[in-house]
Amino acid sequence: MAAVGFTGGLVDSIAGGGGLITLPALLWAGLPPHIALGTNRFGSTFGSFTAAYRYTRGGVVKLNEQWFGVFCTGVGAASGALVVQSMSAGFLKYLIPFLLAAVFFYMLFRPGFGEVATKQRINYGLFHLIFGLTLGFYDGFFGPGAGSLWTMAILLFLGLDLLSATGKTKVMNFASNFASLIVFIIGGQVIFQIGLVMGMGQVAGATIGSGLVMKRGVGFIKPVFMAMVFLVMAKLWYGTFFR
Repeated sequence: MAAVGFTGGLVDSIAGGGGLITLPALLWAGLPPHIALGTNRFGSTFGSFTAAYRYTRGGVVKLNEQWFGVFCTGVGAASGALVVQSMSAGFLKYLIPFLLAAVFFYMLFRPGFGEVATKQRINYGLFHLIFGLTLGFYDGFFGPGAGSLWTMAILLFLGLDLLSATGKTKVMNFASNFASLIVFIIGGQVIFQIGLVMGMGQVAGATIGSGLVMKRGVGFIKPVFMAMVFLVMAKLWYGTFFR
């Protein structure tokens, strides 16, 4: 579980999609789905905090621009985690594979997209209100691909480059992880011993991954990001429509 956490934290801090590694491992270990979700959220909170801290310390993210987004994302994620404990993922299970496919093919056919900052389309307050609540809810409710959707939304609507978008995504990931984790803990859906072991691995992985990103920049992020979007998309398509 420590090795799984390390790998998930490394991948997630670079391009998102670490849950594609950690959540199946918990399910394969025999944990019931809701407990697997809660325990995975406990471990991933360590990784997302480490990545967010590293990106902030490295100057990639300015926290004074993020507080309203953190609040909205936390509210959305807590709501999603509360709802998912009483129902299945429902329509989101069928919607998200299409959204991720759109992200993948959009970036595939726009090869220069995300390499430099572009025009900002909406102000930060409105962006955080809309996407904080919606993507926060999705992350707390279901989860796979949330980081990819965050990054794409930031690129499209705030016009940031991929490095800055990745840093901002990690801050929002931490907000949603922490808020939904509180709800899972209250609901008794967390095995702390397993989550802590995975969390320590996530800290190590996120430390290395965020360091690589800040050192190597956009040219390093983009192929990893595209690969992870494709893998998450393929897994969800297979699990949703072909099983």
